[in-house]
Order: sequence, then structure tokens, then C-alpha cells
Amino acid sequence: MTNNILHAHTVKLFHPTKNINTAISLPSSKSESNRVLIINALCEQPCELSNISEARDTQTMLKLLASTDLMLNVIDAGTTMRFLTAYCTVKNRETILTGSERMCERPIGLLVEALRELGATIDYINKEGYPPIHIKDFKPTKNKLHIRGDISSQYISALLMVAPYLPKGLELALLGKIGSLPYIQMTLNLMEKFGVKHEWKENEIHIAPQKYHVGSYAVESDWSASSYWYSIVSLANNAEIKLLGLKKDSLQGDSEIVQIMEKLGVSTVFENDGVLLRKMPTEKTFEWDFTHCPDLAQTIAVIGAAKGVEMKMTGLESLKIKETDRLVAVRDELAKFGIKATDINDAELHIPAGQMQAPTEMVKTYKDHRMAMAFAPLALLFEVEIEKPEVVEKSYPRFWEDLQKGGFQIR
Repeated sequence: MTNNILHAHTVKLFHPTKNINTAISLPSSKSESNRVLIINALCEQPCELSNISEARDTQTMLKLLASTDLMLNVIDAGTTMRFLTAYCTVKNRETILTGSERMCERPIGLLVEALRELGATIDYINKEGYPPIHIKDFKPTKNKLHIRGDISSQYISALLMVAPYLPKGLELALLGKIGSLPYIQMTLNLMEKFGVKHEWKENEIHIAPQKYHVGSYAVESDWSASSYWYSIVSLANNAEIKLLGLKKDSLQGDSEIVQIMEKLGVSTVFENDGVLLRKMPTEKTFEWDFTHCPDLAQTIAVIGAAKGVEMKMTGLESLKIKETDRLVAVRDELAKFGIKATDINDAELHIPAGQMQAPTEMVKTYKDHRMAMAFAPLALLFEVEIEKPEVVEKSYPRFWEDLQKGGFQIR
């Protein structure tokens, strides 16, 4: 059934009872998976890795790390593009990195400039500052860099992971406000698990030249994927859902969903094998800074709108350069449900309190996996039609199958 769904042009879904009691094995974290794959590739011997993500982004990373081709196509995997740019550079591996049409619209200039400062020769093939890029060679010349802290954390993580491989290590100064801080901390924590030490004083991170040690690591389940189940619990009449494989001491920034959803109607109980979600009262107004967890923003916007909560969401700058312009996409799709959200200065989303209406037309996904999954829980309120259901393969290939386990009917 799942393959039929993934190959459909659209899906229509609804929930006949609006009551859910189930347990779900979430997909593995692709954020952790892609980092440990780069670390493993930099080790002198292979590490013992388990529970690697089945998401397309991670499977693409695995395939390209094993490839000897000159041209590597990351498709639409932003993490894979950024991490491989730094990896192929320090490995002095001549490479042409390209991707989908949208990937070639996503900037990479700040990372390329940083690598050029370190001694790389990298050319743009088409548009300055954007893929595709041609990595030609690498002759290390310096070990100090300044880079804006409010850019994609993937640029910073890419530089940090290759830093111990550099002849003089790396001294990286982060300028201004630091965005997506938990993702940078995740990178450094994973590096430590494989033997690489660092010093972080004020806004400077120092990593001496050293070697990754062979080790073992089991990837945690994905907190980003959990957000859709939090949404389902919040919107159901009655619900108790167990999410397997999540840890209280998670490295993932999106574990912030626990605190966010306490305001939007879901309590979290940590157990030995995961978390148990239950309904609780929802607050009437909501304000949150998503600087460190931007991947949760779409889901939270939809939940709040569905529950008639007045919302002010800030720290959304990075949404403009994701798989689509997520600020505009969320605003436009909520309008189909009678909700007039306002995006301000490319960094905020304001959603008025109001009653959501049955949709006037199909939900567009904009080739963005999180658009499909953020809007799917609305099937607890209305029959919802969503285009291009295959987009979920990017991060959560079993999403539709798991919805069926929770009693959703999909056709």
C-alpha cells in the first residue's frame, strides 16, 4: 500500500474516529546519520554504525561517499551538499557537486569562500554563489576563519567536522547572533564521541589537528519526525501515542518540541524505550523563537492555526532558503483553510486566532517533505488532499504507512 501512495499524484486522507492509541517506531535522525557518515569517512578505519537513517538524504550521502565519479549529484539534500563540499575539499578530491533545480537555487557562497580562504580552488559552474561547483584542489594556507553565526548551521558543521583533518587544525570565529545552535553542538558532541576534542570560548571554536578514533554509534530516532505525532495528539479527540527510540538527553535541537507542545496541548512522559504523548489543555496565545529549531516551524504554525491560537513565531530567517521558501508556502497554504497568516521581514510569522475552515483546494507541497507532513494531521478535522505524497521519502519514507497504523484512511 505504501508504494501505491508514494506513486500517487495526490492523496486524500481523513480519520473516521478521531481517537488514536498506537505505538510508532520513528525513523532514525538524518541529522545525526549524515554527521557520523562524514566522521566515519574521515576515520582511517571504518566505524561500527547502527540505525543509520533510511531517509533519501542519508541514502544519497552513503551512495556519494562510496562513489569515485567526478560529478556527484546530491539531488535535493542540503546537508549532503554542504558536508560533501567541505569533505571533498579537504580530501583534495576533484569533484563537481550539483543537485536538483531547487538545490542550485540554495546559496553556498559563504562556505565556498571560507574553504577558499583555507586554500581551496573552487569554481562556480553557472551562477556565482550557487551550485553546481567544481572543487579543483586544496593547498592549505591558513587555519583561522571568521564566519557569520546566523547563516545555515550546516556550513559551520561542515567546517568543524573536517577541521581535525587540516594540518594546523582550525580556529573558527562566529560573528554576531548564532542560529541553530543545537545543531552546532550536536556536531561537536558527535566529534567528541569519536575522539576529537575542541575548545569553545565566547564566540571562538578551536580544534587542533588530530585523528578521529574508530568507535561505534547507534543513531537516535528523529525528533523532527516526532513533531507530526505531537500535532496528531493535539488535534485528536482522544489520543495516547508511544514514540519509540527517543532519548531525554538528546543531541537533537528539535527535542525542543517537548517544551513547545506543553503550550499547545500535549504532555510528554519519558520512558525507557521512548516517550508517551497525551492530551492536555492548550494555551490561548503562543509566542516562540525558532532560531534553534527552524524545522519545527511549519508543524507548529499548522497546529496553532487549527486550534485557533493567536501565534507569534520568530527566528524564522533560515526558512527562506530551505527546500522551498517555507514562510511563503505555509502562509499560502493556511489561506486555503481560511487562516490569514502574515510573514514579516522574512523572519516572523503572525497567525491570528480564528476558526479553521474546510480547505477550498488541494494542499501544495512545493517539493518539500515538511509541508506534506505538517498539513497531514489536519485530516483529523477535515478530509484533506495533499499533492505529491512521495516528497516524504526525503526524511520519513514510512510516514503514510505509519499514519495508517494510527487509524488514518488514505486513498
